[in-house]
Formats: sequence, structure tokens, C-alpha cells
Amino acid sequence: MSGMLNLFTDPNLQWILIGSMLLGLSTGVIGTFAYLRKQSLIGDTLAHAALPGICIAFMLTGVKSVGYFMIGAIVAGMIATVGISWITRHSRIKQDAAMGIVLSVFFGLGIVLLTQIQHSSYGNQSGLDKFLFGQAASMTASDVYTMTGVAVLLIVACALLFKEFKLISFDSGYARGLGFSVTALEQLLLWLVTVAVVVGIQAVGVVLVAALLITPAVSARYWTDRLGVMTVLSGLFGALSGAIGTWISAGTDQLPTGPLSVLTASALFVASVLFGPRRGIVAKIVRRYSAKKEWAAENGAESLPESKTGSSVKDREVSA
Repeated sequence: MSGMLNLFTDPNLQWILIGSMLLGLSTGVIGTFAYLRKQSLIGDTLAHAALPGICIAFMLTGVKSVGYFMIGAIVAGMIATVGISWITRHSRIKQDAAMGIVLSVFFGLGIVLLTQIQHSSYGNQSGLDKFLFGQAASMTASDVYTMTGVAVLLIVACALLFKEFKLISFDSGYARGLGFSVTALEQLLLWLVTVAVVVGIQAVGVVLVAALLITPAVSARYWTDRLGVMTVLSGLFGALSGAIGTWISAGTDQLPTGPLSVLTASALFVASVLFGPRRGIVAKIVRRYSAKKEWAAENGAESLPESKTGSSVKDREVSA
């Protein structure tokens, strides 16, 4: 409990809290469009594709720098997105299968490079294995500043291009008919997703970062039918997941912040499935019960005059 209270006074924990909230906010906002475009696997693909980029950046520089790692991860992520687009356009393979192929190839290459680094002279000092599962406790003020810049970039981009992203998410053919460059918009959206994923790798790791990208968006879908409201709710759910995960991690020993944030996002998803106002299980049960009650009341009201009429006819027959 004292650790939880120290969250509000310890500068180290405050940086982790702010970083986790910004991470959840940015991934939640951009994840809305990835979810609507039925690209839930794209976050997982880009996260796994970033691993060889991180390893190559370390092998080229020999320095464990988050800045270099981000550059390498972004380049690898962009190559992965180009590879996915090329496979889907020049073959009969569908996008989900193309994502699975790219994910497997890049992650396999990343593991090979990571093993090579670990067996080198400086491998034990590299700490690259932390990127597999994340280490939010290692976040510093500079990392938070980077996350702040990324969050602002993603939110501003989504706000300025909201109409365009909405069109390509629901009807890319109609957007193309209106004169929009659908290919350029799709690549831009994939690039923004790549940036969000790369920033989240340090806190959550390549294994779990896709959960923060998609789970808040799925949860928000249960609460509204309006895309603008859904985007805002997704960002809020992501930020809340990061805050609660950090708060719980601060009060317990040896429990990582990233996985706790993912579990919190999953708990919010379960709550949304149960208590969503229109699509939630409880709301459906209530509507079904109300419909049955109305049906029973209407049938009872209709059968009442018939029973009265029938009884009066029987009475007249008896009296006759």
C-alpha cells in the first residue's frame, strides 16, 4: 500500500505513470482505425518485425540507445508494411495471411540476431532481451518526452485526417471515387501504427504491445456507434489501463507494469462486453426480458376480450 501511495510522490514512479498513460492514449487512438480496417494482427506483426531492426541498430552502433533502437525499429516496421502491401497486391494471398508470413520471417530473423548478439563479447551487457517482454521501470524523463511527442503526433494526425481515415476504414472504393489517394492514406496509417508500436515496445515488449493497440478499441466499440466517440473512448481506456497497471505494479513486488496494463485493458474489455449500453450482455438480457414482458402483456390484453365474449355467449346459450 505504501508503494501505491509513493506513486504520487516518487518522481521515478511519476515518470512511469505518465509514460504508461501516454502510451495507452496514443495506441488506443490509432488502434481504432486498425481495428475498423480489420487489421487487428497488424500491431502484432509490426511489433515482431521491429525486433530485427533493434538488433541491427545495436550491431551497427554498439550502443544501447533508445533513439537508435527506435530508428532501427521504425525502418524495419516500414519494410514490413511494404512487404505486406507487396504480397497482397502481387499475389492471391489475403492480407491476414501476408501479415502472418511477414511476422514469422521478421521475428525469426530477430531471434537469430538476438542470439548472435547474446553470444558475442558484449551480448550479456546489451539487455536487448528486455524488448521481448518490456521493462517499463527503465523509462526515464527522455523516454517520456519521446512518448509525449509521439502521442501529440498521433492525436493531431488522427484529428486532421479523421475524415480520410474514416473513409478508407469503411469504404475505400468510395474514397477512391472521391479522388483521395487511398494507397498513400493506407501507407500513412500503417506508418502511424508503426510509430505507436515502436514506442510501446520498451514498456510492454514485442509480445504484448498488440494488446494495447486493439483491446481498448474493441472495448470502446461496445459503448457507442459513433466513430468520434469511439476514438476518444479508446484513447481514454488505453490511458486508464496504463495508469491502473502502473498503480498496481507500484504497490507489489516484482510484478511488471506492461503485462499489468494489458491485463487491466482486458478487464475493461470484459466489463464492456458485460455492461455495454447496446451490445453488452446485460443490456441484451434486459431488452429480451422487456420484449417478452411486452409480448405477454399484449397477448394477455388481446385474449381478455375474447374470453369475455366467449363467456357471454356461453351464458346466453345456458339461459336459452
